[in-house]
Amino acid sequence: MLKKKSILLLGCLLIMLRASIPLAAQETAKFTPDQKIRVVEQIIERFYADSLDADHMVEEGIKAMLKTLDPHSQYSDPEATKALTEPLEGNFSGIGIQFNMLTDTLYVIATVAGGPSEKVGILAGDRILMVNDTLIAGVKKPNADVIRMLRGPKGSTVDVKVKRAGEPQLIDFHITRDDIPINSVDAYYMAAPGVGYIRISRFAETTLREMVDALNDMRKHHGMRDLIIDLEDNGGGYLNAAIELANLFLPKGAPIVSTRGLRQPPMEFDNEVEGQLTDNRIVVMVNQYSASASEILAGALQDNDRGVVVGRRTFGKGLVQRPFPLPDGSMVRLTTAHYYTPAGRSIQKPYKRDDFNDDYSRDIIDRFNSGELMSADSIHFADSLKVNTLRLKRPVYGGGGIMPDRFVPLDTAFYSPWYRDMVARGILNRYAQSYIDANRRQLKKQYPSVERFIERFEVTDDMMADLTALGTEQKIEADEEGIATSGPYMREIVKALIARDLFDQSAYYRVSNRLDPVYVEALRIITDPEAYSAILPD
Repeated sequence: MLKKKSILLLGCLLIMLRASIPLAAQETAKFTPDQKIRVVEQIIERFYADSLDADHMVEEGIKAMLKTLDPHSQYSDPEATKALTEPLEGNFSGIGIQFNMLTDTLYVIATVAGGPSEKVGILAGDRILMVNDTLIAGVKKPNADVIRMLRGPKGSTVDVKVKRAGEPQLIDFHITRDDIPINSVDAYYMAAPGVGYIRISRFAETTLREMVDALNDMRKHHGMRDLIIDLEDNGGGYLNAAIELANLFLPKGAPIVSTRGLRQPPMEFDNEVEGQLTDNRIVVMVNQYSASASEILAGALQDNDRGVVVGRRTFGKGLVQRPFPLPDGSMVRLTTAHYYTPAGRSIQKPYKRDDFNDDYSRDIIDRFNSGELMSADSIHFADSLKVNTLRLKRPVYGGGGIMPDRFVPLDTAFYSPWYRDMVARGILNRYAQSYIDANRRQLKKQYPSVERFIERFEVTDDMMADLTALGTEQKIEADEEGIATSGPYMREIVKALIARDLFDQSAYYRVSNRLDPVYVEALRIITDPEAYSAILPD
């Protein structure tokens, strides 16, 4: 009897649905997708055996729909949406520290200048053991949970207990949270006489201001003329930020990027003002992880023959995502168009809708396996993808990513299983932090400037022995081949980590960049007028 009633009810649903459709439409579209969704929803509501979590069901349904479109359309719940937008909006409310979680202990690397933690006296090297009477040390608490405990509304307070080297007792601090800026310019310094270096980690609301401040500082105080822009590992961000940066280096009227989409009118973005730096030499550093807004900036400078791009082919993310905020704080980021460089190249690498979750995500691995990251000869472009730059008519290629003007292979000469395991376990970071914790006052006195530190400080054999012993304690056994292969590289990384803790993030890159073949080649080209003009004639 129950079975008959169920069948009858389902039949009634379908009859009601069919009756609502005009007869002519029934002949051409008897069961449309939106009608199908509504019927299935009603079936679930009426017949599912257990209780329903409607919110979860809807969210998973939205995610499933978006996954069928392209690799970058996505849905984020309210919490995830906040986490996604904070790094791009330029600030959040918290206590103002940079930290690492090593051996289950929060280790303060640095405090934000003028931030809440600096104001109450927290120092680099301090270890935060408790937050609001909750133990966070030695309990394997996830980083995300610790961050949530430290962040909070502006004006709210948090109590922490700190272990400081040389102090027998824990120190109590009462901190009032405040807005904390998130910088997108990670580092800048003079790489050579007249040559500045700027590293951009993301394209955010504050990127232009940070960039201008850095440029003005180097021009005014250090005589900067030419510039290296480091976009390695930069995953992108706001389109407007990339356009604003391109404006600095291009003449008025120069095209920057265009967008085209089936359901969106085409848009072209040109430089509306004369750039501040249109005559200096520019070299842009990129690699396989440079994506989206990074590719827009690199492509604009390359296509306008305004800068030399050095490194490896970029990621190939050329899809425009428009955010659609929902009333509950969640958000749909929907692909609405494709990016094209000034010469008409599509930035987006190919993908298939039925398998992009596999093939698309394996692309970087496939590049490695094919030899693309090691040799420019392994990269082949069809003639149909060739276009010419706007001023010099140099050949450049579309089809996914920005191919650099000067290819630099991935450096694996230092790699060994010992190095891999030491990095994976965080041994280099842990050693550097313990070393500076024990020697901070002496180091500050001996090296009052970053220049003196870089020139005179060396990671000694004894330090390397201590580093190796620390790895052995974690069951990472060193071998002669691994030490011979990776030892010199690891010395420099340890030196860079100590420099960062002793001075700032720029100090880290001043040391570590010397290990980066892309940086070395960029510096060679920009300091050699003949090498630069061989690529970009005046």
